[in-house]
Amino acid sequence: MSLIDQMNKDIKAAMIAKEKEKLASLRAIKSALMLEATKDGSGDVSEETELKIVQKLLKQRKEAAELYISQGRQDLADDELSQAKVIEAYLPEQMSEEDVKKIVLDTIAQLGASSPSEMGKVMGPIMGKLSGKADGKLISKLVKEALVG
Repeated sequence: MSLIDQMNKDIKAAMIAKEKEKLASLRAIKSALMLEATKDGSGDVSEETELKIVQKLLKQRKEAAELYISQGRQDLADDELSQAKVIEAYLPEQMSEEDVKKIVLDTIAQLGASSPSEMGKVMGPIMGKLSGKADGKLISKLVKEALVG
């Protein structure tokens, strides 16, 4: 079942259950997917593209929540965080920090990187391996720590 089909099913269930917050999140995902599908006229979106779109939506919600919290608007931050929780359910399970660190260290050893100036050389292959499985900020932090220390 494609993600759009899953969205339609989940939207219908949320409408019946009168879950307004969940419905808003699901509609946002579906809207982004439909927009991508009509962009090139094919009407299809690859699984990889679907994953990237959902990750982008999640990242936007988390960043908005951080911004609201920094401005003292916890009510708005709570809305964003509840939407983020719904969106997160459509992503594959995220890897633990320990697992990510192991992959980072293995990749650095394979590439022979030893200084922070080689961070770009290391990030590309790691992001390719961990795309959708780990947060980019976490990966970047661990690479920096490994190359500096």
